[in-house]
Amino acid sequence: MDWGWVVDNRDLIGSLLVEHIWLSAIPVVLGLALALVVGVLAHTYRWAYPPLLVAVGVLYTIPSLALFIVLPVLLGTQILNPLNIVIALTIYSGALLVRTVVDGLDTVPEAVRQAAVGLGYRRFPRIVTVELPIAIPVIIAGLRVVTVANISMVSVGALIGIGGLGELFTSGFQIRFVTEIVVGLALSLLLAVSADALLVLAQHRTTPWDRLGRTA
Repeated sequence: MDWGWVVDNRDLIGSLLVEHIWLSAIPVVLGLALALVVGVLAHTYRWAYPPLLVAVGVLYTIPSLALFIVLPVLLGTQILNPLNIVIALTIYSGALLVRTVVDGLDTVPEAVRQAAVGLGYRRFPRIVTVELPIAIPVIIAGLRVVTVANISMVSVGALIGIGGLGELFTSGFQIRFVTEIVVGLALSLLLAVSADALLVLAQHRTTPWDRLGRTA
């Protein structure tokens, strides 16, 4: 390891880390918002669920690099526009999280639904205020998978010139400089572990009843 290079290039490393964070995080937020809408509709209108699963499954099978390259043609953007990666990863995130949202809502006990109906809740207010909070553990479990996957896939964008820490991988391989590769890998791993820990903490804070159930 050339620690002198790390010190001399700390500003570059910091900027690539920040770029990697927002390229990973924004698609997760957008994908979750999209998945909540589609998942609630699929849960409510069960006839729509099978074709939706097929559709999102097809979307997720598209290779990420191919999507990064095709999107500029479809959207009319420049190939180096970060918007291409954000949209591509939003598609992947939403595709994965739709099933998670539906599975989470399916875990809500029927007795809870009936109690909410008895209290006068209509369908969508009941889902938003009663069922979705109970589904949080399942949804966050899916979010953890999606977040770590996004952190990994952002690096692929370095092959077209936008990839946060992935640029350290490609540069290091091109000039056979191990320090760049190790720094990129270490920071990517640290970012994934930190993001996962934050989501676990978020679940811990938002589901106190779940903690009580495990300790009872």
